[in-house]
Amino acid sequence: MLIALLAEGAAHGAEHGEGSAPAFPPFETWHMPGQLFWLAILFTTLYLAMSRWILPKLSDTLEKRSDRIASDLDQAARLNDDAVEAQKALELRVAQARNKARETSEKAREKMEAEMSAETARVDAEIEKKLDAADKRIAKLRADAMKNVEQIAVDAAEAMTGRLGLKASAASLKKAVSSALEK
Repeated sequence: MLIALLAEGAAHGAEHGEGSAPAFPPFETWHMPGQLFWLAILFTTLYLAMSRWILPKLSDTLEKRSDRIASDLDQAARLNDDAVEAQKALELRVAQARNKARETSEKAREKMEAEMSAETARVDAEIEKKLDAADKRIAKLRADAMKNVEQIAVDAAEAMTGRLGLKASAASLKKAVSSALEK
């Protein structure tokens, strides 16, 4: 099919009176001087535009970007240093707060222990007073009871001797009961 198209195109060219293959116009030698002239003008214009406007703007933009990046890096380093200092200050404050809380806690504990100790001493003294009073009362009751026991024993001895038909004086019975109670 392609061969048929090429053959048809060749036949069509032969009809127009062209015996040889046509040359590509830009490669024809009579066009060369004009092409070289316009190439030189276009190259010079492009060179001047690049060197005067485009490249300076491009280098300026690159320099600004480089400066901004350096500035941003410096600012980031400064902010990082500030953050590290703030972190250290925060850690110091937290440590100080912990120490202060520990001291306050220790003082409160000591104060409570002192208050507890004072209250315990007061209560102990009060209990001691009550125990002393109770001991005195018990001793008095015991003494009274012993006197009553002694009197009861004397009365019982007198009653027993009277029943047995013996006669003894109250003083001798009291002396006998007292010596028996002391043993």
